[in-house]
Amino acid sequence: MTSVVVTGASGRLGRAVTARLAAEGFEVRALSRTRRADAGGVRWAVADLATGRGVAGAVADSDAIVHLASAPYRGRYTRRVELDGTGALLAGARATRTGQLIYLSIVGVDRVPWGYYRTKLAAERLVRDGGVPWTTLRVTQFHEFAAEILAGMARLGAVVADPGIPVQPVDVRDVAGHLASLIRRGPSGEVEEYGGPEVLTMAEAARLWLDSRRSRRPLLRMRVPGRLGRAFRAGHLTTPAGPAGKITWQEYLAGQDEGSP
Repeated sequence: MTSVVVTGASGRLGRAVTARLAAEGFEVRALSRTRRADAGGVRWAVADLATGRGVAGAVADSDAIVHLASAPYRGRYTRRVELDGTGALLAGARATRTGQLIYLSIVGVDRVPWGYYRTKLAAERLVRDGGVPWTTLRVTQFHEFAAEILAGMARLGAVVADPGIPVQPVDVRDVAGHLASLIRRGPSGEVEEYGGPEVLTMAEAARLWLDSRRSRRPLLRMRVPGRLGRAFRAGHLTTPAGPAGKITWQEYLAGQDEGSP
């Protein structure tokens, strides 16, 4: 049985990935900073990526590592998790001769002028040069992330969207299934991309969200300024790569509880 270590296992994608891998017969070892009870075919191990404590023991005798953990927009702690934590994982993987490491990154990380993206790109380089067979998978924005952004704006009274920005939201369940297929395929030593099944404008996605929530909040069309806005409008958050996910934005919204903020 293939033994897979999953970092970031308690996050929205991590929960989908551990459940999918366990259902497909993998031996799943999930990492957490605090002790958790084993359940659903998932065994939990205590490890702290920010300090490196427990990482080597947690990855020992693993066949593959799926590195999902992140801590965006948290200053120095972000760099400790993304860079020090990735380095600790690679050291543990080298010591135990783990067969592959899959690192989850973001579509556009090399083209969008954003501080967090630069940190992710530096982590990609660590993986590339880390001495462990690897695949880096860049994905587009999760459905949940897009919904959270829209909900946050709606609570302030209106939803603002740049109609010139194309977006390609992807479902974590689709990403989980794709990651399972990558484990079975083996490391490519390449940066690959994976996106949702459709490209919408930011304004179209916002209107669908408002309609699904039966919200009366106004939709204000406004351009995102500066270099960031230009990068977004250039389509750097989307990818033509295949295969792509199957669950559309509208299908995701239809599965959520109704109610307007």
